[in-house]
Amino acid sequence: MLRQLTIGVGRFFDETLCSEEGDVQASRLGPKEHALVQIGALIALGAAPQSYVPYVESARHAGASAEEIVGTLVAAIPVLGTPRVVSAAPKLGLALGYDLDAELERGDVKPSLDTQGLGSPAA
Repeated sequence: MLRQLTIGVGRFFDETLCSEEGDVQASRLGPKEHALVQIGALIALGAAPQSYVPYVESARHAGASAEEIVGTLVAAIPVLGTPRVVSAAPKLGLALGYDLDAELERGDVKPSLDTQGLGSPAA
């Protein structure tokens, strides 16, 4: 598979891109892990907020918890840096149904090092 990816074999890419199921099978990851990796890629790209929605839905459908989905942000910090993760947090929050910007405007969110508190006032 690595050789096919390296040389850009068209048939391999065509087969994996034609369907989500084909992509998951080709990746050799479970559906949940696959969706979490895709969310990580969106974080790395600085994707638009609406881009997160289908991937968060896929992750949820595959059994990922909100904490695991938010965990992609935490896992990305050492690789992408704090600014990229801070930029992605409200976008991912919206896809999870949590409007961080509205919470911040109301003053309900206080800065915290608590990474487990999604949805709590300290989140």
